[in-house]
Amino acid sequence: MLLSNTVAIITGGARGMGRGIALKFAEEGCSSVIADVLEAEAKKTVVEVTKRGREAVFVRCDVRDSRQIQNVVDQTISKFGKIDILVCCAGVGAHPTSIEDISEEEWDRVLDINLKGIFLFCKAVVPHMKERKSGKIINVVSLAARSPGNALIHYAASKGGAATFTVGLALEMAPFNVRVNAIHPGVVRTDMVADLAPVGVTDVDAFLKVLAKIVPMQRVGTPEDVASAALFLASDLSSYVTGDELVVGGGMPWSMPSEMVEKK
Repeated sequence: MLLSNTVAIITGGARGMGRGIALKFAEEGCSSVIADVLEAEAKKTVVEVTKRGREAVFVRCDVRDSRQIQNVVDQTISKFGKIDILVCCAGVGAHPTSIEDISEEEWDRVLDINLKGIFLFCKAVVPHMKERKSGKIINVVSLAARSPGNALIHYAASKGGAATFTVGLALEMAPFNVRVNAIHPGVVRTDMVADLAPVGVTDVDAFLKVLAKIVPMQRVGTPEDVASAALFLASDLSSYVTGDELVVGGGMPWSMPSEMVEKK
C-alpha cells in the first residue's frame, strides 16, 4: 500500500472531494482525522474509512478559527502521535457576481474560508512536520486560480492566493523535507457546483451537462479523479515533487472560454 501506517488531517472531508480523498487514502493504509463543520456527513465519512480497515475520527472545525484548528492538531497528535499528511480541502463556492454587487461581508467570507483557512491550518501543522523533518501538504485549490472566468473575482482571488501561498510555502519547507503541492480541480461533480452556478440555475444535472460539453474529455470530473491525484502527491511516488500545481481538469483550462455558460 502506498500510505501504510500514515495519518492525515483532511479538512472538508465530510463530503465531495475531501470525502473521496479520505476513502482513497484509507484504501492505501492511511488513517484520517476529518475536520469539518458538517457533523452528520463527516461521521458518515468516518464510518466509510473504518470499513476500509483504517481508523478515523471527526473533529468539528471551522477553518476560520485558529483555536479550533489547533484543537484538531492537538487531538490528532494525542491519538495518533504524528501528522504525516495535511489535505486542505475545505472551501466554499460563490455565485457569479459583478464586483458592484459583491458585499464586503461576502468577500471576507470567501477569502477567509478559501485562503485564510489554508494559511491557518498550515501554520498550525508546520512546526510538527519541521520537527519530524517529514510531511506532505496538499492544498486543493481550483482552476479558477489560473482562469478566473466571468464575474467570479472573489472566488478566483481566494484560489489565486491559495496557489501562490502553496508555492511560497513549498520553498520555505523544502529544506525540512516537507513537500507542499496544489491540486487544481476543474469541473467536478460535488455539492459546490450549485454554489458556483449562475443565480437562477436550479437543475444542477442539466448545468453539469452543459459544462461537460466545454471540457475536452467531454465529461465532468469525479471526487475519485481528484483523490487519485492527491494519493500521488501524498505518496513516495512524488518524493521529488514540491511547489507543483497538478491540474485535474480533463484538458481544461487550455480550452476554457471566457464565459463557461452563455448568457440567455
